Amino acid sequence: MKVVAALTALLGSAAAFTPANVPKASTDLSMSSDLLEVKEKVPCFGATPLGGEPVFIGENYWDKLTLEWGSEATGTFLRAAELKHGRSAMLAVTGFAFHKLGLTFNNISPHEYLSVTQGIKFADLQAMSPIDAVKMIPPEGFTQIFCAIALVEFFELTHTGGKLASDERVAPGLQPGGLTGDLGWNPLDIKVTERRRLSELQNGRAAMFAICAWVANEAIPGSFPLP
Repeated sequence: MKVVAALTALLGSAAAFTPANVPKASTDLSMSSDLLEVKEKVPCFGATPLGGEPVFIGENYWDKLTLEWGSEATGTFLRAAELKHGRSAMLAVTGFAFHKLGLTFNNISPHEYLSVTQGIKFADLQAMSPIDAVKMIPPEGFTQIFCAIALVEFFELTHTGGKLASDERVAPGLQPGGLTGDLGWNPLDIKVTERRRLSELQNGRAAMFAICAWVANEAIPGSFPLP
């Protein structure tokens, strides 16, 4: 009987410290807000020992390039650089896959030669690996590639929203935050949403990983575990 009385008293005292009528939904919302909160710095490396509190070594600044070493315009420039690298990687992945699948110019082009003066045929390139085929491109071909890329970069430097900024004393691309990766070219009039922008970035990141793995596997057979 004494044990029952003691347990009853203990439960009653514990109930006195329990918050009354705390909605569960608000608690979940508060936890979600904490998880989604963007923190300026987070632990860089941590380990949880068998006993005691976690031990963290160093700190990692998520926005160090924009908060300490630069500004918001720096972040815009870095995002544009990431976007352009992603687009280049997506083109590289497409070309690499086409070469492996046999969709090369000797099968789909009426022209037989890549370079008549150098005697380089598309059929010769198709018989090689993608890396060896790139090495066979003559200097004149790389010059054409460089000039095409330079025209695109020059267009972005001097245009805003697809229009020449003739009233600007300084080219828009040379102003802080002027380079965004958006050329203003949208012939299909597709509605550009934040979801589409994020999808392009994520696809570009995946393509950068893919082309690095494919090139590594092609250059060093067996270096990448997946076929």
